[in-house]
Amino acid sequence: MRPILILTLAALALLAPPAIAQDGGSGDIAMTQRAAAEGESETETEAEAEEVDLLAPRDAADLTLEEFLWVARPVIVFADAPADPRFIEQMQLLAERPEPLLERDVVIIVDTDPSARSAIRMDLRPRGFSLVVMQKDGSVGFRRPSPRDVREITRGIDNFQLRQEELRSGGQ
Repeated sequence: MRPILILTLAALALLAPPAIAQDGGSGDIAMTQRAAAEGESETETEAEAEEVDLLAPRDAADLTLEEFLWVARPVIVFADAPADPRFIEQMQLLAERPEPLLERDVVIIVDTDPSARSAIRMDLRPRGFSLVVMQKDGSVGFRRPSPRDVREITRGIDNFQLRQEELRSGGQ
């Protein structure tokens, strides 16, 4: 494991309950997210465990944005180092209220290593700290240069045209 990822995961371990290992397929994420959002989990405890697992931050180093097309809404948190106070604050804010993010098919991606030049960093070209919320069609929904709480993020997502169509059609 890369040292930056280890530091990021260590910081998150202090903020949230432990997560279960996550399956690598983004399609599986969307199906499990929908099942959890629709109440199809066997027990509430299992749903809570899935929720934590599904929203466990994923390292951008091994991902591309194309993996999430029409499947999930990536919320990408960029920073120049995992010790950036804005990065830590943003991760705390996301961990505090996972349910609204889960309902909106959000996948959290982190990139705290500019020198690694991940495909996602090269596509979005952030400078310093940046929060980028993507739409399911792969377009940038919005960018913010400072941490935002889940309420603001979900309100922004709910204003996306694709999200409005999902709500009208009865889908999550």
